[in-house]
Amino acid sequence: MEEDAGVIVVGGGVIGCAIAYHLARCGVPVTVVERGELAGEASGAAAGMLAPLAEAHAPGPFLDLCLASLSLFPSLAAELEAVTGIGIGYERTGILRVALSAEDEDALRERYRWQKGTGLPLEWLGGDMARELEPALSPRVRCAVLSPDEGQVDPQRLTMALAGAARAHGAHLLLSTPVAGILRRGRRVLGVRLPSGLLRGGHVVVAAGPWTGRLLRGLGLYLATPPRRGQMLAYHARPVRHIVWGPDGYLVPKAGGVTYAGATVESVGFRRRTTALGLRRLARMARGLVPALGHAEVASAWAGLRPGSPDGLPIIGPVPGWEGLTVATGHFRNGILLAPITGRLVAQRICGEGTDLPLGPFSPARFLD
Repeated sequence: MEEDAGVIVVGGGVIGCAIAYHLARCGVPVTVVERGELAGEASGAAAGMLAPLAEAHAPGPFLDLCLASLSLFPSLAAELEAVTGIGIGYERTGILRVALSAEDEDALRERYRWQKGTGLPLEWLGGDMARELEPALSPRVRCAVLSPDEGQVDPQRLTMALAGAARAHGAHLLLSTPVAGILRRGRRVLGVRLPSGLLRGGHVVVAAGPWTGRLLRGLGLYLATPPRRGQMLAYHARPVRHIVWGPDGYLVPKAGGVTYAGATVESVGFRRRTTALGLRRLARMARGLVPALGHAEVASAWAGLRPGSPDGLPIIGPVPGWEGLTVATGHFRNGILLAPITGRLVAQRICGEGTDLPLGPFSPARFLD
């Protein structure tokens, strides 16, 4: 195989598919190359929360990125369903952030002070008011902050819808196709090497999650994208209507009468498996927030490998000193939330347009000499 594939996106997770969708929607020829199946790694293991106020710890570029992406979901959900017929399960379920101790309450109150300036509606609730809203909450809940505009999607359906819409706009998808390396002439990227031969393209976007760093090493680039394992539980019970976020984890009510409990954060390399210790910790967290879950049947348990970065922020943008090479990785547990804005910004940059937000704070240049 030796042909011009246009822009080659390496990785068929939610980030890669979002980039492909935005490029194809603008008429750019694009090919997604995925070593396994769509949403086969972190995207398929995610809880699907859209929770910018949980992930950003202070005002700044990362919070701006999260809020901008959240604002894109209503129109994106409608667009994807119109093109593909796939509903992505977008819901403003709201998030209830709770405190169980005096220390938790102080931290929650401090976050509430600065988060009131984000433009999202927030309401401070005492413990009794929180239990009026969610009667299954533990009597230990001292107070809570209700954020009604945050919510969730179905991460697998979102990824499939992005891929389907990209294909409808002319994109090509190569699944079960590992990339053995990136082709170059000097510092000009020319395509990728596949088991079947060479696939040439004018631009390569590496959106391969924690495997991004491995691919770039073949070019002499050393970009750390360490895997962060996250274990999850699902219960055959749905005792809450809102997402409940506590000091040690969260509960996400899902369709079909189940509730997800997550998630661990572990640096264990590429070992994607659950552990008895990790699942015990999740079960303890779940019943600490909602005691009824201590008697609920466990439906399933799983783990995923989320892409980290040295400073905890995403790595998005062109690689300095190289022509035709962009990376989009390091989203950690925010890949679902940040997929729309990442796809949009990367497409704008490749097409030579001005970007809606500056990419400088997320540039790979901050890690590459």
